[in-house]
Formats: sequence, C-alpha cells, structure tokens
Amino acid sequence: MATLLRSKLSNVATSVSNKSQAKMSGMFARMGFQAATDEEAVGFAHCDDLDMEHRQGLQMDILKSEGGEEGAEPPLEGDIHYQRDGTGPLPPSGSKEACSELSGQGKPKITAWEAGWNVTNAIQGMFVLGLPYAILHGGYLGLFLIIFAAVVCCYTGKILIACLYEENEDGEIVRVRDSYVDIANACCAPRFPTLGGRIVNVAQIIELVMTCILYVVVSGNLMYNSFPNLPVSQKSWSIIATAVLLPCAFLKNLKAVSKFSLLCTLAHFVINILVIAYCLSRARDWAWDKVKFYIDVKKFPISIGIIVFSYTSQIFLPSLEGNMQNPKEFHCMMNWTHIAACILKGLFALVAYLTWADETKEVITDNLPSTIRAVVNIFLVAKALLSYPLPFFAAVEVLERSLFQDGNRAFFPNCYGGDGRLKSWGLTLRCALVVFTLLMAIYVPHFALLMGLTGSLTGAGLCFLLPSLFHLKLLWRKLLWHHVFFDVAIFVIGGICSVSGFIHSLEGLIEAFRTNAED
Repeated sequence: MATLLRSKLSNVATSVSNKSQAKMSGMFARMGFQAATDEEAVGFAHCDDLDMEHRQGLQMDILKSEGGEEGAEPPLEGDIHYQRDGTGPLPPSGSKEACSELSGQGKPKITAWEAGWNVTNAIQGMFVLGLPYAILHGGYLGLFLIIFAAVVCCYTGKILIACLYEENEDGEIVRVRDSYVDIANACCAPRFPTLGGRIVNVAQIIELVMTCILYVVVSGNLMYNSFPNLPVSQKSWSIIATAVLLPCAFLKNLKAVSKFSLLCTLAHFVINILVIAYCLSRARDWAWDKVKFYIDVKKFPISIGIIVFSYTSQIFLPSLEGNMQNPKEFHCMMNWTHIAACILKGLFALVAYLTWADETKEVITDNLPSTIRAVVNIFLVAKALLSYPLPFFAAVEVLERSLFQDGNRAFFPNCYGGDGRLKSWGLTLRCALVVFTLLMAIYVPHFALLMGLTGSLTGAGLCFLLPSLFHLKLLWRKLLWHHVFFDVAIFVIGGICSVSGFIHSLEGLIEAFRTNAED
C-alpha cells in the first residue's frame, strides 16, 4: 500500500513538473528562445508520454509480483508493456530505439513537387537527344510510341507501387515491402525466396553499367564532332574522358557530386531550349513530307528501345514513394510528370527531325552549326562526366552488396577492412569497371545501338514486363477485369517489342564490333 501511495505521489509530482516546464518553455518561446521545432517538440513529448507509461507498467509489475498470490491470474501484457499496433513490447526507457521509432515518423519528407522533380530528372535526361533519330526510322509511328510509352510507364509505375501494399487483418491497406527487390522476392517465394531479387539486381546492374558506357560514348562523340579539325579520333576522346572519370573508383559517397546535379539539370534544360529555338528559327524549311507513315523494319525495333530507355524510372519509384510526405499524391505526381515528358519529348523529337530530316544524326546536337555546336556540346560533355559517378556508384554498391557483403551468402570475402577502408583488390575491381566501360565505348561507339539494346533488354523488362507480371501474381484476386486485360496486354506487347529490339540491336552491335575489329 505504501508503495502504491509513493507511486501516485511521484506521478503527481511529475505531472506538476511537466506543466511548469511547459509554461517555462512557452515563456522562453515568446521571448525568442525556442530550442526545438514543433515537430521535434511533438516527438519528444511522445517519447516522454511513452516513458511514463512504461514506468507505470513497471511499477504495476512490481506491485503484482509483491502482492501476487498463488493461482492468481498473470497480469495482462497491456498493463505492463506498451503495445504498438497490438504487438511487441516498448524498448527500454530512454533507449534510442524507442525515440527513433517515433522520431522516424517526423523525418524530413519530400513533397509531391520534389518527387516530381526527381522523376523528371530521370525521364528527361540527356538521352532525349537520341529521340529524333528514332523518328527518322519510325516516322509518325515513332511519335505514337513516345505517347504510348509514357502512358504505359506511368501505369506500370503505379501498379509497381500497389505491389508494396497489402490488406491487414483490420482491412487497412499497409505497406509491407520497401523496394523493387522485395516485390520480386515476394513473387518467387516460397520456393525461390531470393531468385526474383537476384534477377532484378542483375537487370539493374546491366542498366547502370550500360548507362555509364553511354556517357563515355556520348562524351567521345560530342568532343570529336565539336573539334573535327583536331588530330584526335573519337576513341582518343573517349580515352581522355575515361582518364577524367578514373577517380570515381575512389568514391566513398556522392556528397561532392550531388552538389552539381541541380546545375547540370538546369544546364540540360537550357540546351534543349537552345536546340528547339534554333529549329523554330528554321520553321520555313521544315520537311513535313519527310515524316513517313511506314517504318524501317530493320532499324525501327532499335527506335523502340531508344524510346523505352528514355522513360526508365521504375527502379527507384518504391524508395521515392516511401519518402513522400503524402504518398496518396503519388498517382497525381506520376500523371503530370509523364504528361509533361510526353509533350516535351514529342515536340523535341518532331521539331528536330523536321529541321534536319534524313540528315538527322544519332546525337541531335551534332547537326547544329559549328558556331554553336562546340559550346553546346562542351556543356553536354560536362553534364555527362558529372552524371557518370551516379550510375557508377550505384552499380558498385549493388555489386559489393551482392557479391562481397551478403553475409554467409557472399561469393567473395568482404572488400572492406575492419577499419572501413577499401582493400587494394576492391579498388582494383572498381578501376576494372571503369576500364570496362571504356573498352565497350571504344569497340562499340554507337550511341543509338547501345541505347536501343539497353532499352530493349533491361528497360522493357523493368518498366513493362516485371511490373505487370508482379501485379498479376500478388494482387490477381483483387484486380478488376480491365486491370487484368491491361497487365496481360502490356506483358505481351512489351515482350514482343523487347525481343525484336534486342535481336536487331544485338545484330547491329555485332556488325559494328566486327567492323571496328577489322579497322
């Protein structure tokens, strides 16, 4: 009884102390001495409340253990431990886990506009420069595919996010997965619980490495066409670009590189505007009669891969949606970003092709007059070189996590020492990856072929095939008939386009490789 009275007096004293502290905090806040933000104050208040409940639970536990009798019912867990969603005890008082679990809800999130900016950066990158070349071989059907790809990629992005959620026992929709790999593993479970994740990782590595190769190819191409009078070949320019990129092997994080990402994106938009402005200045000479209704059967499948590759963003959408302040705005964000991308890409591709018609080159800036071509291309090369570390670092992380840091399932010993430093052979592997991108750029210096191959292989797989397949596998019981029809149609059409584009792109690359080997 005395213990119970002491606990009540302690609670009253604590309550009075909390109220007095609140008054003092309010007085200091009015005086301009606010120690924490409103979100931090709420988080600390929740931690204090839960800490009090936990202490009271411990006191009830002591009273039950002191005054318990034989045969008495054991205390309910709800009287002793704080239950989160009905399960699991509260971590110890004052622990980092208790406060981090609550304060995690107050972490800075991104708005729908910021999420849209990230998606726009992914689907409006410098690979848009290859779209006029796709119109050259596809005509009006190429324009239709730019629209069709935007609609399909927007839809598959939405259904991919739907695969992250499931309905709990209370009928509420809750997020149970965090990434593309988690979705793939869930589809292959229980027989092959890690097969799907490995397939997605392989596709992701291929796409990231091919993106690095494309940056080296486009750098050599742009510099060669900017200074044609210099006695430097395109291969030599690619070697020079790789020498500049070699320090990427020493990267530990992307803090230094990320500072330039916004400037690079703004510079790219300015370049696109300059190209369109030049094309509009020649509107009187536009060759409308050159836009065909028929297609080049041999080269049009390559155009499909180019168009699909320019829309790839699915691989990071789960992480992006999970960091949004209001995930319900994700669908709206996907709608306006892909509508804007469709309009801008269609106009850019059509206007550029109308200006140069059959003389349209793989990289459209090579068609510009020499007076402005060098300036524009130098900015593009700078953007390509500054963009290279992002996919390179992501590919290195996936490789290291899968092959060297996957616990007992790792194929090779850890490439990091006990002090966190990269071992010499790990650094050698990174340098080898940079050199590999150079060799591919030297032997296959064809921007459109590489872009078409990547889009047909990994782009179509990650954007068309896998999202529709996962959606059918995980949510088929709850899907309406038109969703099933859309998923099946996208899977079939995407599969046909992927196979045909891959075969034609591979044939072109083999032929180009043989030609370069003979030279």
